[in-house]
Amino acid sequence: MNTTYGIATLWVGLAFLASVVSIRVGLSVALVEILVGVAGGNLLGMAPTDWITFLAGVGSILLTFLAGTEIDPVSLRRFLAPSLAIGAIGFTLPFIGAWMFALDVLHWALHASQIAGIALSTTSVAVVYAVMVETGLNRTDLGKLILTACFICDIGTVGALGIVFANYNSLLIAFGIACVLALLVLPRSLRLVIRVLGHAMSEPEVKFVFLFLFGLGALATAAQSEAVLPAYLLGLVAAATFHEDPRLAGRVRGIAFSFLTPFFFLKAGTLIVLKAVITGIGSIALLFGVKVGAKILGVYPTTVVFRVPRHEAWYTTMMMSTGLTFGSISALFGLTHGYIDRGQYSVLVTVVVLTALVPTFIAQAVFRPRITELLHGRAEPPVAAVSQVSGSRR
Repeated sequence: MNTTYGIATLWVGLAFLASVVSIRVGLSVALVEILVGVAGGNLLGMAPTDWITFLAGVGSILLTFLAGTEIDPVSLRRFLAPSLAIGAIGFTLPFIGAWMFALDVLHWALHASQIAGIALSTTSVAVVYAVMVETGLNRTDLGKLILTACFICDIGTVGALGIVFANYNSLLIAFGIACVLALLVLPRSLRLVIRVLGHAMSEPEVKFVFLFLFGLGALATAAQSEAVLPAYLLGLVAAATFHEDPRLAGRVRGIAFSFLTPFFFLKAGTLIVLKAVITGIGSIALLFGVKVGAKILGVYPTTVVFRVPRHEAWYTTMMMSTGLTFGSISALFGLTHGYIDRGQYSVLVTVVVLTALVPTFIAQAVFRPRITELLHGRAEPPVAAVSQVSGSRR
């Protein structure tokens, strides 16, 4: 099984197993893939090869891009004011809180503490979006507000990762200019490719998307930056096209979730050392408390200021406390670049996994809104941007 095909069989087999478990248990497949990766790394001795590392990197880029495409531009404009407020405070307090806690209490090095702050500042768009669709809340104003606030929060995470760890030189400036040009060019050029070439069997529109992602990834690598940084914004500017063209969205998602992203999450799991998790259980509990506590301290009062009813405000707070995708990406970035060691990585990813589980369970079990009220007017949904977020539970 040490041949390339043997290794591929093992990894794809575990990805299939994770899909089956995810469907049967009802957990996020990304979360199950991490847990399966933990078992594979610690029990089977699995370790990522160079080609697995490449596929995992492409998976993280494509996953980040797809997270951006999930944002409805109309909802973002409509809920801009509360989204900015909730998302910004939801990023800032956990970022500073986890950073300072890791630095002053856990006595981690400066860069390791910054990685902790970034990894624990996130809100998982993947988890939130899955819950919104499953419950039907994505059709309500409350669900749209939560999704757009998640986007703002994760923009802060992606920006912090780029700003704090960037190598400021002429190549970085060139990379920044290229990103701006790509953001301006992609929406119209993608529509043009679809209009002129159509949906041929060779799928030129999908290749065109990959061309942009790989091109900016190459420039990011040359500038000693991270390829995932521009992918989120590229996803945002392509969101309207993806919403208009479900076939394109379905094809890109199919490539991502069937083949590429499993390698990323399985790899993230294989790098977790169970011994480090056991010895670091105290740090894990404390960092989990810091993240969730900071989210509550920041998000709940802000939602109340915008007159979100208290029950829905708590639901919003719990969903904003989740973490998975960008938390894993940030922790793996820190490990890959030598800012944190395997023990610190294991602690951070364990906290990230817990934040994907515990706040989601509390939100759904205790604070889940009554969707019939939100959809049929027996409780006014949040209304923002033009007027204000308001509502009442009756």
